[in-house]
Amino acid sequence: MKYVRWAMGYGLIFALVAGILALAAMVRLVPIDPLVWHVDPSQFRLWEGVAKTEAEVMQTPAGAVARVPGLGAGGLRRLNAIALATPRTVVLAGSVAKGRITWVTRSALWGFPDITTAGIGADEVGYIWARQRYGSVDGGVNLARLRAWLAALDQGG
Repeated sequence: MKYVRWAMGYGLIFALVAGILALAAMVRLVPIDPLVWHVDPSQFRLWEGVAKTEAEVMQTPAGAVARVPGLGAGGLRRLNAIALATPRTVVLAGSVAKGRITWVTRSALWGFPDITTAGIGADEVGYIWARQRYGSVDGGVNLARLRAWLAALDQGG
């Protein structure tokens, strides 16, 4: 009987560890489909309530959004350099030349992916949308990263 309790205890621990490892593998290995995530952020209703004439960053239920008047191709090029200098960030799709680019930034411990898309709309206005791949709450991580990128952009980054 003592052996059975011991085996069940270790079996439970093994199952828990195996479940955690499976979750970690899923988060890191499930592909991120560019057809789903590399979308034109200016085409969504994210911008209601966002100022039309000045740069503004805000949190919405769909993620963090920013509207950057006058971003243009030069600003998008600088923003791309800032994004790629961010740890664990890679390009998912697009390019500066195409006027829209999507990056994936992964969290340090678990590797949870956050997706950020920036595009140039009419009149050289930049639209940026940062959102999480899993869940509905990101703890403000996307908003903080977006603000940091825009602050670096303002400093000539």
